[in-house]
Formats: sequence, structure tokens, C-alpha cells
Amino acid sequence: MGQDDPMSKKIDSALKTLKKALDKHADVVGGSAVSLKKAQRASAKVAAAATAYAEAVHKKSGMGNPFDDMVQPGLESSTIESLEAERDSLASHRTGPIAVTESAKS
Repeated sequence: MGQDDPMSKKIDSALKTLKKALDKHADVVGGSAVSLKKAQRASAKVAAAATAYAEAVHKKSGMGNPFDDMVQPGLESSTIESLEAERDSLASHRTGPIAVTESAKS
């Protein structure tokens, strides 16, 4: 990257900001006691910095988002879709309260 190219400077600046956000995130979530609020704040800063980096790269090169193909941790999307469909089905078939009756004595 040529340092006299203004777009390259924007990419370099966005990359520096992204690295700083990732370092901060690692510090926050890597400790023995993780504050949910601090972790969420650090995650939001990483996401914003990654978006800014992707935008700078796109403006310079026309390339797509380098983070598009990243796999999300946790359940696969097909599992999530299946669980959501099951939840929606159960919600639409609720019957209401079930009456409790005394059992017959022998």
C-alpha cells in the first residue's frame, strides 16, 4: 500500500482502529471475571471498527466485506430456524389452562 494514496491511509487508519478494538475486547473478555456490560460495549466497538474497515476496503478496491463468510459461534442457522419454527408452532397451538380434577378414590 502506498502511503501517499489517501484511500490507503483510510484503510490503514481503519485497520489501526480495528486492531485497537480487538485488543480491548480480548482484554475485557479474557479476564477471570467478565463484566457483561463491558463485554457488550467492547463487542459493539469491534463490530463498528470492522464495518468501518470493510467500508474503507470497499471504497478503495470494490471488494466485498472480508467478514461476510465468518461463521457465527453457537448453533447452526438451520438449527435456529428449526427451533424458531417449533416455538412458533407451539405458540399458535396453545390451548389455555388445563382443568385439574380430583382423582377417583378406590
